[in-house]
Amino acid sequence: MKGKGLFDAWPEMYDHWFKTPIGRLVKTYESELLMDLLRPGAGETILDAGCGTGMFTLDILDAGSRVVAMDVSLPMLARAGKKAARRPISFVAGDMMALPFADGTFDKVVSVTALEFTEDGKGAVGELFRVTKHQGRIVVATLNSLSPWAARRAARARKEPGSIFKRAIFRSPKEMAAMAPVEGVTRTAVHFQKDDQPKRAKKIELEGRTRGLETGAFLVARWERPDH
Repeated sequence: MKGKGLFDAWPEMYDHWFKTPIGRLVKTYESELLMDLLRPGAGETILDAGCGTGMFTLDILDAGSRVVAMDVSLPMLARAGKKAARRPISFVAGDMMALPFADGTFDKVVSVTALEFTEDGKGAVGELFRVTKHQGRIVVATLNSLSPWAARRAARARKEPGSIFKRAIFRSPKEMAAMAPVEGVTRTAVHFQKDDQPKRAKKIELEGRTRGLETGAFLVARWERPDH
């Protein structure tokens, strides 16, 4: 699970990185892919499981959807709440492995970079399916094990005992596809590296998209809940 307390000290650092030149570019490409697969609609009620500081929650709200934002970290929820003040959103402290919602509550469900801190990936995805309405959509984004970003994070975790990535489980597109009982779609984004200059990074990203590479750092899977 995305352990309680694991990210409590991270809200400021997390948001700060996405304000750097390369961080802003990463956010742009991640959000584009996420929104393309989720397709949030006006009036829909969407669960953001593991919402963090609300980095992607705001994109969903901008589409006109109502959001229930959930995380195990109260500091993360507090920061997200400040960003989304006076928006159609509610906040819930909860665990992905035991979602505090009834079956078929949401039109769509999304979870971004929370699954890698969950050992029982299939169990977590099963919970997301459970709370989604029949014919609803489930979208899960995680860190791709096939990306050089994962190798670098794993190496850092070996050197730094306190690194959050010491507890991370990186998964491949094939492994993500196997998390659900139905066929789905997987795509990736962020094909460039952290130390690439933004101009070069844009060219690399375009090439990665054009070639349909599965090695982007940001891996997104989408499934539809069957109508039975």
